[in-house]
Amino acid sequence: MTATLQNAPSKGESVLRLSGVSKNFGAVSALTDIELDVKAGEVVALVGDNGAGKSTLVKVLAGVHQPSSGTIEFCGRQVTLDSPAKALDLGIATVFQDLALCENLDVVANLYLGHELSPWALDEVAMEVRAWTLLRELAARIPSVREPIASLSGGQRQTVAIARSLLLNPKLIMLDEPTAALGVAQTAEVLNLIERVRDRGLGVIIISHNMEDVRAVADRIVVLRLGRNNGVFTPDSSNQELVSAITGATDNSVSRRAERKSHVQENHGGAA
Repeated sequence: MTATLQNAPSKGESVLRLSGVSKNFGAVSALTDIELDVKAGEVVALVGDNGAGKSTLVKVLAGVHQPSSGTIEFCGRQVTLDSPAKALDLGIATVFQDLALCENLDVVANLYLGHELSPWALDEVAMEVRAWTLLRELAARIPSVREPIASLSGGQRQTVAIARSLLLNPKLIMLDEPTAALGVAQTAEVLNLIERVRDRGLGVIIISHNMEDVRAVADRIVVLRLGRNNGVFTPDSSNQELVSAITGATDNSVSRRAERKSHVQENHGGAA
């Protein structure tokens, strides 16, 4: 029985909403009372120092970790993401930093690995046609769908990984450090691809340490610090504002509220 949601939100409508989401690993609080809203046709960047909780949050949304508390709404309905398969079935696709591509296989084989059109015999022609169609829609710079992954550049590999995630028609795609270790031209290629994914009406979450890349594609920038929300900014916010929020030097209502909650937890013996 599939859990797929039939009605995709229209552009500008909420595709994902988190309310009070926390994740504890024993006595360690990795996430505390996270609030997040992502709309269809919007790119939201998650930024923060190492240990801010970005990877944990992505894994919660990908169904790898289950939240300790809080609610997750997807396409207007409260959901439970208790496995990666459930997240995929609902329409949440994740491209992790390692990409998980098989270098000895060609582009088509990587796109359909584990998702062949027929369980009994591979329909090679149909897969190749659909692969070309999808890559053309994304204006991907891939010389041939029969090109082995090993011969592709870093930007082209990222393109294949993103295209693979789109085959199941997700409503939300999460990209973990999509431009890490890429050159200038390859980075521009991937950023253009992210914009085309947004233009398809998907909600997009990117996790990145590169603020130039974030400013280039994000509609909103959400800062996490020590597992808590520490501000929501626009791409034209000053570097001082963003750096202050990331490092904790900011003095705004969000950080003051987080600090008060931290003191309350400390006075009551820590998080449950």
